[in-house]
Amino acid sequence: MADVDSSKLEMPDFVDPGGYGEVSGEITVPGTVGKSQADEYNTLDEPVRETVMRDLRAVGTKFYHVLYPKEKKALLKEWDLWGPLILCTFLAMMVQGSEDADSSDGGPEFAQVFVIVWVGAAVVTMNTKLLGGTISFFQSVCVLGYCLLPCCGSLILCRLILIATQNKLLFILRFIATVIGFVWATFAAMVFLGDSQPSTRKALAVYPILLFYFVISWLILSHTNV
Repeated sequence: MADVDSSKLEMPDFVDPGGYGEVSGEITVPGTVGKSQADEYNTLDEPVRETVMRDLRAVGTKFYHVLYPKEKKALLKEWDLWGPLILCTFLAMMVQGSEDADSSDGGPEFAQVFVIVWVGAAVVTMNTKLLGGTISFFQSVCVLGYCLLPCCGSLILCRLILIATQNKLLFILRFIATVIGFVWATFAAMVFLGDSQPSTRKALAVYPILLFYFVISWLILSHTNV
């Protein structure tokens, strides 16, 4: 058998057994042109302003879904606590009592409002989980916090009404605004949390949510310090 000269044997630069052509390159994310998956989700080199604006847009989108609660999973897909923190801080600043020791205003202190909101949301969430809820703890707190938005809207209206000299008519207007905020907040929370509860226990899950927003609404209505 004749010896074959190995120097004359050359391997091809590219072997294509399947006939698909050159397939080397970077994996791209759908909807992005010229960006790899690593580049799309790498935010280490992202400017701070861009990061903040993206988070604010996400919070604004969740606020919109609370005002128009149609998509039941809108607040559960990517939960966050930025919106609840903003609303809780605003609520605590607006309804806190006067720092003057001689003042007759009996409004709660800033820390007390903070505790009422966060502890109340945690208790309602624990009740939801004990009843067999299928969502996580932080998803429930996120929903309850974001649904404070209608209550904060009624608070703004009540503060504007308090500027005028008070009478029975203005109190009725404040009462109506507070009731609307309470009903809207409760309805929105039930839209987002309703499907996470067993059908036989939904009534037991609704009562703590009603009580939570009732306490917040009572703080708003009973506060008379301008």
